[in-house]
Amino acid sequence: MSFTGNTVQFLLTGLFVFCFVFSILINYILLRFSETLGVRSKQFTQHRWSPTVKPSLGGISFYLVFLLTFIFLVLSPSNNSFTSLKLVGLLIATSLAFMMGLADDAFNTIPLLKFLAQLFCGIILIFSGTGINTFQNVFVNHALTLIWVIGIMNSLNMLDNMDGITTIIAAVICCFMVAINISLRNTTSPLCILSLGVLGALCGFLIFNFHPSRMFMGDTGSQFLGLFLAAAGIEVCWNNPIHNAGGTVPLYLINSIVVTLVFLITLTDTITVVINRMRIGKSPFVGGKDHTTHHLFFKGITEKRIAILYCALASIAACLAYQLILNFSDILLYLSIFYILIVFLFLYLNTIFKKRGKTSK
Repeated sequence: MSFTGNTVQFLLTGLFVFCFVFSILINYILLRFSETLGVRSKQFTQHRWSPTVKPSLGGISFYLVFLLTFIFLVLSPSNNSFTSLKLVGLLIATSLAFMMGLADDAFNTIPLLKFLAQLFCGIILIFSGTGINTFQNVFVNHALTLIWVIGIMNSLNMLDNMDGITTIIAAVICCFMVAINISLRNTTSPLCILSLGVLGALCGFLIFNFHPSRMFMGDTGSQFLGLFLAAAGIEVCWNNPIHNAGGTVPLYLINSIVVTLVFLITLTDTITVVINRMRIGKSPFVGGKDHTTHHLFFKGITEKRIAILYCALASIAACLAYQLILNFSDILLYLSIFYILIVFLFLYLNTIFKKRGKTSK
């Protein structure tokens, strides 16, 4: 069964509105009727920016909306991917990431268990057909895939340190995924539809997560989002052939720039924190209030303005990545590299310069 362009546009718009409204509804219900579910023990040492204990339930709405979008995708008359191993693998991997995050929010699981779950998520993606294929060596591709999946899952988790930041950045990435698929005429592709559903979930959750927030996404949300966005990044950024590339620049280098642009904020924050903590002999895996967002706040920028700033920086980077894929040029490539360096230096050097407050823990 085929659909006209207007019908597809109507269905996708309806899907987004439904996911958005459902996300608002389910988050309101969770917030209204759960006074303790998802709230860490007050005796538990928290490393969150907010001093107030709030429910970490946003990830539940993400996963529920994702499942509904998945059902919509499977039941769609134009879908021929019901038996797709890649699609089933994505469902299993996201479910595992969700359950691992849920367990961590509830029981504060040990880091090794979380790492093993993340590793297994990456293995599931590889064996189901979602893996980086940029290089000719299969082992290198598989190793890079595992590093990428684990890295992004942890990076999204680390970025979730201030109201609205991770939600906004993830929404920008999902917007990019939807826009690039539509432009490449992959409007009804599973990734485009799933990204649109997750985008609706994020927009609905942002109402409760923007400063001053009433709830957090928790590890349940950050682990699910990290896995989903890592898989989407593989399909759209790592493995996407660059249009109009003349062959003067290696494809793996162009794809690396595209990946860096799309995930610029998450990568910059994680790299900055790792460098600074290792520089003072502190473990990168121990939480703290020393992220790029915190240092901007110490300089006197309000949390709302930090969220808007990060949204702007991520949106510009996504636009550059979009143009690189569809309208590649050497000038655009150099401009993208320059922008990456400017953003990284701006956020990193801001953590080095003297600040007003102290970075506790």
